[in-house]
Amino acid sequence: MIKLQNEHGQISVSSEVFTNLTGDAATNCFGVKGMTVRSVTDGLVHLLKNEYKGKGVHIVYNNDNTISIELHIAVDQGVNIPVVCESIKDEVRYKVSKGTGVEIKRIDIFVDTMLLG
Repeated sequence: MIKLQNEHGQISVSSEVFTNLTGDAATNCFGVKGMTVRSVTDGLVHLLKNEYKGKGVHIVYNNDNTISIELHIAVDQGVNIPVVCESIKDEVRYKVSKGTGVEIKRIDIFVDTMLLG
């Protein structure tokens, strides 16, 4: 949780807010099939349904009141992965920073699988 102070008092922003904003921003980018998670039991990568897209996101709170984001995605087969990842980084940085006022230090994207269109 990050606590922000302003002239009106203190605001606490939970991890759920960051994960939901990040998952929403990432899945709205061209070429992204959805968020993924690796199963602990069988080690396989699973595509998450829209209501669970925040589970493919991990938030790290840095000492300087910034956050770092790690997200796991599935992309459409045949897309240019570096271009898709740059688009995701731009969209996530914009939506999370605009929505929370918190600076993002780093965004790491893991493309776990490619799926047929």
